[in-house]
Amino acid sequence: MAATLIAGSGSPLPVQQRPAGSTRTDLQRHDLNIPGHEVLQARVDFAPGASFPRHKHPGEEIIYVIGGTIEYEVAGKPVVVKAGDVLFVADGVIHSARNIGSEPAAELATYVLRKGEPLTTFTE
Repeated sequence: MAATLIAGSGSPLPVQQRPAGSTRTDLQRHDLNIPGHEVLQARVDFAPGASFPRHKHPGEEIIYVIGGTIEYEVAGKPVVVKAGDVLFVADGVIHSARNIGSEPAAELATYVLRKGEPLTTFTE
């Protein structure tokens, strides 16, 4: 998978290894006026039945489901969202995602992150 050029920044983002059936397309990344923080916006696509394992982020994740139906586990509790729904995942909260539909699913993920930390830390 190749790095994607980010609109407005002109610099490539590193690409993280993803499980089969899911892809992340980074759309933009910018420094914020909040010292030590940045925003990353990405489209995440899931093939039918595909999942992304338990993980956390160094900041908040704001999710808008573009299409399909995705079941998230957030802090151990299931949450099902479909096209047009939104979900907020707080800083450091362990969560996972799985396309429970028979069609592809997609989300627009906006992350407000602490700079210099890995986007995703996988957990057990």
